[in-house]
This record gives sequence, structure tokens and C-alpha cells, in this order.
Amino acid sequence: MNLPPQPWADSAGARAILTALDCAAGTTRLVGGAVRDALLGLPVKDIDLATQFTPDEVTRRLRDAGLKAVPTGIAHGTVTAVAPGVHMEVTTLRRDVATDGRHAEIAFTTDWADDARRRDFTINALYARLDTGEISDFHDGLADLAAHHVRFIGAPRDRIAEDHLRILRFFRFHARFGRGEPDGDGLAACTARSKDLMALSRERIAGELRGLLLVANPVPTLNLMVTQGIWLAVLPEITAVRLPVLAQTIAAEAAAELTPDWIRRLAALLPPDAALADTVGARLRLSNADRRRLALAAPDWDGGDALPQAWRLGSEAVIDRLLITGNAPAAQQIADWARPRFTVSGRDLLARGITAGPEVSRLLGRIEAQWVAAGFPVDPSQIAALIDGVVANRD
Repeated sequence: MNLPPQPWADSAGARAILTALDCAAGTTRLVGGAVRDALLGLPVKDIDLATQFTPDEVTRRLRDAGLKAVPTGIAHGTVTAVAPGVHMEVTTLRRDVATDGRHAEIAFTTDWADDARRRDFTINALYARLDTGEISDFHDGLADLAAHHVRFIGAPRDRIAEDHLRILRFFRFHARFGRGEPDGDGLAACTARSKDLMALSRERIAGELRGLLLVANPVPTLNLMVTQGIWLAVLPEITAVRLPVLAQTIAAEAAAELTPDWIRRLAALLPPDAALADTVGARLRLSNADRRRLALAAPDWDGGDALPQAWRLGSEAVIDRLLITGNAPAAQQIADWARPRFTVSGRDLLARGITAGPEVSRLLGRIEAQWVAAGFPVDPSQIAALIDGVVANRD
């Protein structure tokens, strides 16, 4: 099997990078997910290159060609090559010298097999020459790709000991690319070493959870993870109880033609408790905005009118709650809703004889509540009548 021609490689910027790094000689090759996805006919989003050149040589070659070289992960041999309209991650071939489950001490090499040996799964250890399409496959990754089988390279427990995040990556890749039962040895190793996840930063765990929740149908894999006790050490709030709710949310997203969202899906997966959702968000080191959104999305929908709640909580929170309850039509209505502008101000009350101070704020709040309850009228006479009614009955 050969790599099919890659449209992205035809741009002037891409050709400049590939020429600078001597791809025609096979010194630098496409690697990993870019090869895997191209062979599966999927869009190639991230272009990763593996090279026999050292990072210093990569940098020199790029700069000599008038291109930008950014040392994004220089300690691990990664330089980002930047040209007009394109960027590529270029990593020197390497082998692991020492690992502790979170970080690796590496040494550079020129041996493609050494580099392949340190990668996680066979389907990610494929190297392709861009001139001929020839693929180097050291661990039967092509066969596994054809079988939609996610398999560790070497002994699964050893690979997990090198990087504990591979536990979650195993399940994420199975959810995205696997068919049928997961690899038995890999599953057994992930189950046996699930407590190793406790040693990882919560940001890394959140990143993998995000990727898992955004696959087309993560529910079967999540069910497997719950059954195997994978989440118990780090996210015990994820249980089988809410899996049907997540499935309902995913179906509602599709019915409403709204973009899948991992925060919404995480909220569906958690118990409907805002305080607990906030605790989980804090544990995962989510941004303040994502943490707030998770907490707002978590409570059950109360069945009330959606538009007033969208005014109070924001459209995003209400859309999340509606989709989690499976109400796609109402969610779509809110998505199409343009939030009206509340035009009443303190000046309107001062003009009616109200003294400046706390009373103005109190009455504005009452007017706004009545305006929302009335369906957000825009007619000036209706708004004036609301103001006059509240002023007349302000006691």
C-alpha cells in the first residue's frame, strides 16, 4: 500500500518546506496521524514530519530557505516549520533513554525503526515518503489499520509505564478508529494500570477526555471504560447511569444540526448538580469560561419557557440544557434567536420623578422582569406602559 497524493503538499509553502528538508531523498517523511488519516481517506489536519536531521540542522535548512523555524519543543526535537499558508511539526528521530510515566528523556537517532519502537500504537507508527508514497511499517500497522484494530507496539504494560496517558489514548483511538472488541492485551493492561492516571496532570486528562467525547459515538467506549473501572481514580463521577443521557444529547445535537461540543457532552455525562460540575471543572483545570459553562449546563431542564431563561442564563447555557434533555427543536429555536436589547434606562425613571439612587436599580429590575415575561416587546408604547405601571405601583 502506498500513500495517495496529498493535495496539501502541492501548495507553494508546503513545497518550500519539503524541499528544504530533503523529502525527495527520504531524509524527512510524513509520520503518524497524517499517514493514518490519509490512508483512511480522512482529512489530514495536522502535518507531522519525522526527520533524520537534528533540530539545529532543521532550523538552519528552514532559515536558509527563507522560512520560519519555531523551536516549539526543542528539548524533544520538535521544530515548527512555517511557510505562507502552512505549518508543519518537524521532529528528529529519537529513542527513549528513560521514562517515568509522564516525561521521557530522549536521545536523537537516524534509525527509523528506533523511532517507531517508541511510539504508542501500530497505526501511529507509519512513515511515508512524499515523493514516492512508499510507506515504512515496522509493526504491522497497515494490517491493523485495515482491520480497524488499535494495538500497542510491544508489551502494553511497558508502553503504559512509559507514558500513563496512553491508557486514555487507547480508548480514544479505539472509539475513533476501532471496530468490534478492543485489543485484549491492551484492555487488560489499561485496566490493571488505571490508577497510574493519578500521576498525570489534570490538563492532560482533560485533553484526552475532550478528544474522546468528540468522536462520533463515544458511548460504547465510555461504557467499556466504566465497566473496567478506568475512571475511578480520577473521575469517579463518570458512571454508567448517565450514558443514556449522553446518547440522547448526541442525537439531539445531530437533529438540531448543532456542532458537537465536548463541554456540553461532559455535562450530560455528569450528575445534574451544578456544584459537582464546578468541582469537576476545577479538578480538570478548565478555563473559567468552560468551568462556568459546565456548571450552568449541568442542572436538569425545568420545563419552563426557554426564551426567558435564555435571557437570564445566556443562549449557550439554555441550548446545552435543552440538548441534554433531547429537546432539539427548542434548542434550534434558541440557536436562531437574536437576543433583544433592553432599552429602558435610569433616565426613563428619573424623567418620571424617581429620585436617583438604589430605587432606580430596583425598579429597573422589576421593569426588565415584566418586559421579559411579556415576550420582549419592542413597541415604544408597550414599553412606556410597563414603565408607568411599575412606577405607579412601586411600593
